[in-house]
Amino acid sequence: MNARTTAGITTMLGSAASNQVGAAVGAHAFATLGPAGVVAVRQFVAAAVLLPVARPDLRRFTWAQWWPTLLLGLVFATMNLSLYTAIDRVGLGLAVTLEFLGPLAVALAGSRTRIDLLCAATACLGVYLLVLPGPSSDYLGVGLGLLAAACWAAYILLNRLVGARLPGLQAPAAATSVSALLYLPVVALHPLDLRGVSYAVVAGVLSSVVPYAADLITLRYVPTRLFGVFMSIHPVLAALAGVVLLGQVPRSHQWAGITLVVTANALAVTAARSLGRPGGDPAPRRWHIRRPTVAPRIMSRAVCHRTRGAIARADTVGGAGNEDPRPVQSGDAEGLRRHRHRASDGQAGLEELRRRDRLAEEVG
Repeated sequence: MNARTTAGITTMLGSAASNQVGAAVGAHAFATLGPAGVVAVRQFVAAAVLLPVARPDLRRFTWAQWWPTLLLGLVFATMNLSLYTAIDRVGLGLAVTLEFLGPLAVALAGSRTRIDLLCAATACLGVYLLVLPGPSSDYLGVGLGLLAAACWAAYILLNRLVGARLPGLQAPAAATSVSALLYLPVVALHPLDLRGVSYAVVAGVLSSVVPYAADLITLRYVPTRLFGVFMSIHPVLAALAGVVLLGQVPRSHQWAGITLVVTANALAVTAARSLGRPGGDPAPRRWHIRRPTVAPRIMSRAVCHRTRGAIARADTVGGAGNEDPRPVQSGDAEGLRRHRHRASDGQAGLEELRRRDRLAEEVG
């Protein structure tokens, strides 16, 4: 393991820990602000940081850019509210573990391999061990955790779409602003407490600002597959943050369920990236193909140069540098034959150029 990978793993660990510690800190404000108030302050903090950085020109957005951005903002608002309400009802570790079923579902979508079926069965067993349905089970809290999972899956798909239509961080900045606007009535109608607001601001910084910056740095140092697998550590860190900061000690069956869900998620992400499914979003597998030397590319440029010259000579018929500068005269069968021969040479050269370029794209 080289120094760059070590730095990337350290950054990922810090980002994951910051995210879960922020959620635990935000839980301390539930008594005064409630989950909705904490989410509102967190969205305002995220928008205040992202808007100056991304600077999206909202007036230039087209409808094709606006509608996925609006949906993404609605997903942000619903995902965070359902997650924080689930944390308030069933605890941090269980809520975050249920939320991670969303990325797992995206990774398994449309697959019928034995590995993916095993991952799905493992995740279902893990959820059963987490909840252990009974008279005392909080089904509303579990349902909100699953709603957060569905929102996370929608976030992945929408982010893919809007990321192709808006450059950089403009999409999350605009979507976070939309989400913040949706929470204005909560702030207007909810009494604010200074201590609760302080907890919520810290939660916004630790759970939104730090992970955004850390993930941008991390992806420069580690492969996307390692990044996806390492994301599976979040439920474990959430359970530990709940133990340390909230006094929420999971039972043995809950630890077993968390372990199974984490294992299923890591295995599914690894299998998706190795098979190149859309849910895996794999990096190009360049190590299996020997790169071409520079000679074919130089040859392609030479062919292009000669072909363009041939076309120009064929069009002008008798231009400078022509091998046979005699013009085509009316009724001159030999001149007409030479003209067609030069045009066919030019077309053949273009076809060769296109073939070499396609080969270079496939290889490179």
